[in-house]
Amino acid sequence: MKQVEKIPVVQKEVLIPFILITSLFALWGFANDITNPMVAAFGTVMEISTAKAALVQFAFYGGYATMAIPAALFVRKYSYKKGILLGLALYAFGALLFFPAAEYEVFGFFLGSLYILTFGLAFLETTANPYILSMGDARTATQRLNLAQAFNPIGSLFGMFVASKFILTALDSDKRNEMGELIFTTLDEAQKAVIRTHDLGIIRNPYVILGTVVIVMFGIISISKMPKRDTTNAQGSAADSFKRLFKNGKYREGVLAQLFYVAAQIMCWTFIIQYADHLGISKATAQNYNIVAMAIFLSSRFISTLLMKYVNSKKLLTIFAIGAMATTSGVILIEGMMGLYLLVATSAFMSLMFPTIYGIALNGLTEEDSTLGAAGLVMAIVGGALMPILQGLIIDQGTIGSFAAVNVSFLLPFLCFCFITIYGYRTLKVHSN
Repeated sequence: MKQVEKIPVVQKEVLIPFILITSLFALWGFANDITNPMVAAFGTVMEISTAKAALVQFAFYGGYATMAIPAALFVRKYSYKKGILLGLALYAFGALLFFPAAEYEVFGFFLGSLYILTFGLAFLETTANPYILSMGDARTATQRLNLAQAFNPIGSLFGMFVASKFILTALDSDKRNEMGELIFTTLDEAQKAVIRTHDLGIIRNPYVILGTVVIVMFGIISISKMPKRDTTNAQGSAADSFKRLFKNGKYREGVLAQLFYVAAQIMCWTFIIQYADHLGISKATAQNYNIVAMAIFLSSRFISTLLMKYVNSKKLLTIFAIGAMATTSGVILIEGMMGLYLLVATSAFMSLMFPTIYGIALNGLTEEDSTLGAAGLVMAIVGGALMPILQGLIIDQGTIGSFAAVNVSFLLPFLCFCFITIYGYRTLKVHSN
């Protein structure tokens, strides 16, 4: 009887490079989710509106939009390793800029630091995914990428934990009196200045430590022998690839679906603190709900991966998007803790969306077009820059009719999930190949 060849997911000769590159998935997950609660933190300590504080997300995710395509072109011309090293250098530089930003106490300086930091993340995300795919047999490429991506939410959970236990709980500006009111707003300018200096130092420290860790990773990867993959032998120009991608309806709609997904994810995770604050819950306690949401997200990712053995991924995407529409409907219409619970539960339905949209949109593309196609999907992360500001403007209204504005603001994620539902359905019925 002929034995079936067993193909290892990760071959021994690339195990160390695989581990090093996989660790980067956790590094950018950490950066993403230590930053989300900073919207609420900056809003209080800098005494700015929710909409202005949401510029944190505009700067953070705007960096992806700016640098995703240049990153893909850089890797196309040079190599994966050089792309990763440049990404790590930009990541570390942006994180270390938090030190002078805290010294000057200028909100715009913090935004600039985050913008540069995410130049690095754009390079890492655009480079690491295809690099992992290339580290072995093509038949195990999807398994290899899924294994690497599992470390992303682990880094996210750690980022949320650090934000909750070492930043939000240490902020003097978030202390409340017996009536549940912020003490900070009752102080004179001199007292506020002292607290502001203290709190901005608290916000600064994890980013400076993170920058140091990234420098260490830069050193390790720079001296490590990494697998070489030729990324310069593509036939035809980048312009030709762009033209083919634009004509591909499934890919084109996939980029839009990814944009709306990231927007919905960032809004649901960023403004969970404002939703809880409306219920009289402190920022530090509210961040615990974010941690629960991420734990549900991580668990659901493994469950949905298992379900894909039995249910078509396109159909599953459609079902999960409908589920997210249902939970966000409850967030909008139900006042009190039940609305908060439904907001947390939305993470279960979001779990499969990013990698599934990514896979569906790229499926069937030539290798030549895949690098730029992947960059377009990373660039779609700009959705996380634009929509939170609009949601912040809605929240700043206080009330809209008989509803709390914070509840009404979740109409935006609801509409995003509507588009993803339509995309899932169209991949089944229109883009079925």
